[in-house]
Amino acid sequence: MRIVIIGAGAMGSLFGAMLSSVSEICLVDPFEAHVRAIREKGLVVEQADGTSETFRLSATTEPSEIAAGADLAIIFTKSWLTSAAAETARSLLGKSGVALTLQNGVGNLDAIAEVLGRNRSVAGVTSHGGTLLGPGRVRHAGRGPTFIAGASPDISLLSDIAGTFGAAGIQTEISDNLDSLIWGKLIINVGINALAATLRVPNGILGITPACEPMMRRAVDEAVTVADALGIELPYDNPLAHVKQVCEMTAANRASMLQDVLRGARTEVGVINRAIVRRGEALGIPTPYNLFLSEVIEALEATSAERCL
Repeated sequence: MRIVIIGAGAMGSLFGAMLSSVSEICLVDPFEAHVRAIREKGLVVEQADGTSETFRLSATTEPSEIAAGADLAIIFTKSWLTSAAAETARSLLGKSGVALTLQNGVGNLDAIAEVLGRNRSVAGVTSHGGTLLGPGRVRHAGRGPTFIAGASPDISLLSDIAGTFGAAGIQTEISDNLDSLIWGKLIINVGINALAATLRVPNGILGITPACEPMMRRAVDEAVTVADALGIELPYDNPLAHVKQVCEMTAANRASMLQDVLRGARTEVGVINRAIVRRGEALGIPTPYNLFLSEVIEALEATSAERCL
């Protein structure tokens, strides 16, 4: 399978490295230093035990350098870049090629489907965690299952993707409940991302620190209440326990929102905690904890240039 990965930050690079053992991979990302390091020295993936491996991958900042005809485009960009990434995918995919979003938050699949059509759009969630350590270097900070589902289900297509991922060591299962898939991951992000970014701690600390639990529980409870009102069945029975389990599984990982805050970049709080607030307002459900976390992260974004070190 020929695969292009659009958005080669921590997760895009990590998946590119893993998939390179079974597929032809090309990474596309505007981060010039990162792309240059990969092209010149390879992509170094560091494991939790301190070992590392270097992967030789194609990488570019210019999609026009890539020949069209890819079988799969995996989109790992930030959510506000999804529509542009889908346009890039359209220019690089073959006629029967599809795009898979493994991004955070809600709304990404719809944005891709608007460009490619629902029959060429696939959504997924993954428990793998990655941290960008510097140009050409990422840490594989957590492992776990990956789930995929089609906007317009084609079992043979999903089976091809799952088979390719599985051959690369990415345990992948096909889901028949797309909303459950997306909201299951959303609630995990609600419980971890903004809190980790505010406290500036890795995921594992959140799950074992008693003082963190009340904030995590209240944010998660609000999101679950909204999901229940929307008639969405979550893929786990105890949401808070599951969020804590993910914290344990990705203990060394710096949540993507924390990585954004640390480098003064725009976060995805708008499609995570703020998304819960918007849907709560539409349903008449109060979401004060997610509102507070959204406002704190938005204030951190607005004051990043003035931060005291």
